[in-house]
Amino acid sequence: MDDLFGGAAPYYAKHRADHGAAAIDLLASAFGAEATVLDLGCGPGTLAIPLSARVKRVLAVDPAPDMLAEGERLAAGRTNIQWLRGDSGHLRDLPVFGHVVMGRSFHWMDREAVLADLDELLPPGGVVALVGPTRDKENLAWEEAAAGVRREFGMGGLSAPGSFQVSGRHHDDVLAGSPFRVLEPVLFTARLERDLDDVVGLQLSYSYSAPAKLGDRRDAFVRAMREALLAANPSGRWVEDIKTQVLLARRP
Repeated sequence: MDDLFGGAAPYYAKHRADHGAAAIDLLASAFGAEATVLDLGCGPGTLAIPLSARVKRVLAVDPAPDMLAEGERLAAGRTNIQWLRGDSGHLRDLPVFGHVVMGRSFHWMDREAVLADLDELLPPGGVVALVGPTRDKENLAWEEAAAGVRREFGMGGLSAPGSFQVSGRHHDDVLAGSPFRVLEPVLFTARLERDLDDVVGLQLSYSYSAPAKLGDRRDAFVRAMREALLAANPSGRWVEDIKTQVLLARRP
């Protein structure tokens, strides 16, 4: 999975919405100021960087070197983030950690196996925190036009084995049958205005339309995307209503 998001790191960092200060506050409160937290599947540090200001240490782990490099660049020399190449199949190779947080990375994993491993590795009181979308379908105002261009270029949608979209089992369903079955979901909402460059850049942040998958068709894809989006909305401006769930999971 090293090149799953090949070439997407700068677009991911710039165009994916952050999780908001309130979500970071909740995570920091759950973990504690003296915590060492594993951010598993950290990407370019969307969670790791703001969280590092609130906890003792963050282990930022991702299989993609370009995501780690982008995160390290954005972290601007913060000394309490350790950027490590790794994945969910090798948790025992990592330094000791007290809690774990995962953003949109969890759906790429063998979720049951990861939770079983974390049950062995986390100390008593260790929290598994998931940060991401709710069960509700995301109704993005630009999606119909963007999806048409992706189909034109042979780009599919999310198809991670075991994901909610494929299996029908949302993360909280999986957690309810795991050792971490005491669940505390907290919902945060936000509104984000996006312009044309932002929406086009967002397409390049996705695994299914990352620059590495487009190859030498990237410029043509960008041109087609811009044309289709402006044809659908000549203003070139959209509003995104974001629902983010922080799901804190603990053992009984």
